[in-house]
Amino acid sequence: MSFSENSAKRASLPEVHRSIAIPETKSFWRKMLAYAGPGYLVSVGYMDPGNWATDLAGGAQFGYTLLSVILISNLMAVLMQSLCVRLGVATGRDLAQACHDYFSPRVSFWLWVVCEIAIIACDLAELLGSAIALQLLFNIPLGWGVCIMTFDVVALLLLQKKGFRYIEALVICLVATIGGCFLLEVIFARPDFGGVLLGYAPKLEILQNSAMLYIAIGILGATVMPHNLYLHSSIVQTRDWEPTPEKKWEAIKFCTIDSTVALTFALFINSAILIVSAATFHFSGNQGVAEIQDAYKLLSPLLGVSAASAIFAIALLASGQSSTLTATLAGQIVMEGFLQLRLPPGLRRLVTRLTAVIPALICILLFGEKSTGNLLVFSQVVLSLQLPFAVFPLVMFTSDRRLMGEFVNSWLLKLLAWVVAIIIAGLNFWLLLQLLFQQFK
Repeated sequence: MSFSENSAKRASLPEVHRSIAIPETKSFWRKMLAYAGPGYLVSVGYMDPGNWATDLAGGAQFGYTLLSVILISNLMAVLMQSLCVRLGVATGRDLAQACHDYFSPRVSFWLWVVCEIAIIACDLAELLGSAIALQLLFNIPLGWGVCIMTFDVVALLLLQKKGFRYIEALVICLVATIGGCFLLEVIFARPDFGGVLLGYAPKLEILQNSAMLYIAIGILGATVMPHNLYLHSSIVQTRDWEPTPEKKWEAIKFCTIDSTVALTFALFINSAILIVSAATFHFSGNQGVAEIQDAYKLLSPLLGVSAASAIFAIALLASGQSSTLTATLAGQIVMEGFLQLRLPPGLRRLVTRLTAVIPALICILLFGEKSTGNLLVFSQVVLSLQLPFAVFPLVMFTSDRRLMGEFVNSWLLKLLAWVVAIIIAGLNFWLLLQLLFQQFK
């Protein structure tokens, strides 16, 4: 396995590549602060509106049972994102560039197509989530909200011109807003914490129940997101560490801590959404709640807190807007890495958004606003089906000593990575069999 020599000079996200200085100090916390940021950009993809749809549906239908899926998915995410850090720091390439340099042009092209489908599915979830939040907060019709959110690209472009640290700061503020809102919701819901702890224990029932498995795979697709693997391997390279083995190991350590802390925060938020849904809906006889709009309407009456619904909608809007930033960056990274083609960020964002707008508007017009919940869950299942096409190359590259040198995965890390990759592929195959069986029975 080898990479082409002429690719070595290409920089990932060249406008911000190595743009953030790392202080020459022995202070752990000063260096940690300098490296902190990329993990939170990655983490917003793990708490986007697609997660809300799957977590709400899972909590309402099955109580706390699927908390174990959230926990296992998050652990998988921590492992996969650490491999992205290792690849980006050790090779100076993002995952898209690595695939382009190693695979044949035909294989690379189809990997790009699959990745673009995943990004569109992700953007669809973010678009619908933000539009639903506008409807709930300001009574804007959902169709109009979808159209309005198409042009949030303007705000993003203004922010990008100020520098990458501004994007990171905004995302961290939005993530903190989501976390604060759901901390309040958990307090309002007064869940059974004994039941919550039992929910984190894996159960065989999840694999045996096709309805539960469908939601579980949706949670997996909403948690371990394919475009985040491309994104993270690129944005760690915004830090300007010295190109020595010692400093690279230091960068890997701090970037991995950054992503692990951020994803732990995402675990709390995803768990909180499912816990609130279970405590509020499942145990009150409202197991059929699957739409975000229905959850909004029922939260305040069932919890007896008038502000509960508004807090829920504010968190949803923050979720949609934070995750839309990462989809834009991921789209740019994927197109540049696979195709060696650069488009202006505004045009790239608009193309992705318009591709997501079409199915959203068609579903709303043909099936009504009640169809959005099913569309959100389906978008997360689509993401899950794309995962193996990103996960397997990532594990391949980081496990090959000829590419990684001394930064290659240890035998234990390699074993864990391949086990996770095979589990992801196996669960996806199981889901396809379940869907086909339902179609033909």
